[in-house]
Amino acid sequence: MLIDSHAHLDSHRFDNDREDVIRRAREAGVELIVNIGFNRETIPTTLELTERHSFIYAAIGWHPVDSIDMREGDLEWIESLAAREKVVAIGEIGLDYHWDTSPKEVQHQVFREQIRLARRLGLPIVIHNRDAHEDVVRLLREERAEEVGGVMHCFSGSWEIAKMCLDMNFYISFGGPVTFKNARVPKEVLAKVPLDRLMIETDCPYLTPEPYRGKRNESAYVSYVAEAAAKIKGIDLQELVKITGQNTLNCFRIRDKSV
Repeated sequence: MLIDSHAHLDSHRFDNDREDVIRRAREAGVELIVNIGFNRETIPTTLELTERHSFIYAAIGWHPVDSIDMREGDLEWIESLAAREKVVAIGEIGLDYHWDTSPKEVQHQVFREQIRLARRLGLPIVIHNRDAHEDVVRLLREERAEEVGGVMHCFSGSWEIAKMCLDMNFYISFGGPVTFKNARVPKEVLAKVPLDRLMIETDCPYLTPEPYRGKRNESAYVSYVAEAAAKIKGIDLQELVKITGQNTLNCFRIRDKSV
């Protein structure tokens, strides 16, 4: 089962041809997509996608870049929506030290609150981590995130960081960058990640893989990520697709739902 485990199909960049993009994904063999609602605007639009398409599921949470905008009642709002059948995770949540939009202490508090929410609900978490590896691992440990596990989305850290995340019950997911010729570290880490903890994604419309790098990404292109991952792992493409698909179903516990 070819799965795009992390997409933003509700992005405004798809406003002119969203249904065509979704159709192309299906034609490319993508059987399931997890779309991410990460703030006040995109949580409702993500849920709308899940209502229109049986093969689209949702993760909802509050992105670290937008932490400063979180208001009283927003966490309770997310909790109420997380009860819906097709919400399979809390995310994407985490820390982002690249964009200077939310103070670190605010990001930390919002991150902690959402890990606690996920533990209360028994849902896995989708982690966004940009230039904050040590703090992400520390907060995950302090908040006992291993109780729910989840996925390190579009992983960009070292093998040492990856090992720490694996030890906390997390899957490691890779996107378009593993197709780039100069992406030495992601390729080295992917080669070491155990097959039963590996996932793939697009993060569309961002991080477009070769041969479309520089253009808008879309879910159909997860096939290029799969091809690169299979080559790095030295296994048959169909085996890679089967394994990563099952891993995604396991991570998000979709096996107990209708696919």
